[in-house]
Amino acid sequence: MSDVAVDPQRSALDVESAYLSLVEAVCQSVDVPVAVKLSPYFSSFAHFATQVVGAGADGLVLFNRFYQPELDVEALEVVPHIVLSTPDESRVPIRWAAILYGRIKASMAITSGIHAPENVLQAIMAGADVTNVCSLLLKSSIAKIDWLLKSVTWWMEEHEYESIEQMKGSLSQKAVADPMAFERANYMKTLLTPESTITL
Repeated sequence: MSDVAVDPQRSALDVESAYLSLVEAVCQSVDVPVAVKLSPYFSSFAHFATQVVGAGADGLVLFNRFYQPELDVEALEVVPHIVLSTPDESRVPIRWAAILYGRIKASMAITSGIHAPENVLQAIMAGADVTNVCSLLLKSSIAKIDWLLKSVTWWMEEHEYESIEQMKGSLSQKAVADPMAFERANYMKTLLTPESTITL
């Protein structure tokens, strides 16, 4: 679902209610499982995700990736601009999958920033059932799918995992030693945490 709410008179409740009505209408009209692709830009995402599932969704896809327009200062125009994802973008959906795992009765898919076997493993361990791959294939080739599958299989064998189900959710918020790590939002506190890593 993607709708840029630009009307100042339209409240967050109005926007969410419209989405939920749409989900409910679709789910009541079809006989197949419905997965809803969401945006992370909700003020209380966990609550809204729960409502989407309550409206009938069987799965959540995290997250819809908005393509931001660019301003052409020479032509004085607003032009479309597509930037392919990077591995760092997987952190937001993986974080939310880890938070939601065990709290909602729906499957979850990660669809942003999956570029390497490690990203796939992180997503599954967070609690996702599946990962979607696009930018990696556009940047290289369809052969990368075979590379991802073989690499994940090798890693699982090396670490004695017998199935995806055994691995799923093992690094979710409910499973890790420090559940609050998923909720830290203070930049300075994060920098001062001994186990933090910094990418330069």
